[in-house]
Amino acid sequence: QVQLVESGGGLVQAGGSLRLSCAASGRTFSSYVMGWFRQAPGKERDFVAAITWNGGRTDYADSVKGRFTISGDNAKNTVYLQMSSLQPEDTAVYYCAAKASPYGTIRRSYNYWGQGTQVTVSS
Repeated sequence: QVQLVESGGGLVQAGGSLRLSCAASGRTFSSYVMGWFRQAPGKERDFVAAITWNGGRTDYADSVKGRFTISGDNAKNTVYLQMSSLQPEDTAVYYCAAKASPYGTIRRSYNYWGQGTQVTVSS
């Protein structure tokens, strides 16, 4: 049983930073792709960032490039999303997700999802 548990969300002022964590368990993830998605109220769930466990490849949505950084700790089976220069438009529920190879950033290709963590950015 694959389990993804996010943490680290909260309320932050515009310009601030947060680091989200996603602890993965239930299988060996070495060949998996890990992603972060977000869903604002009334909107679809959108891609934010993705990484291969060996860190060899990362991708970011244009809206977060230069502000967000995805990374992974293989020893802890944990993926992080460091978010800086946060803006009110970053307010959303952030979801961690996992998929088997091949690499991809399309939401429907991800098989496993966490429960989400709320990020609220005040102006």
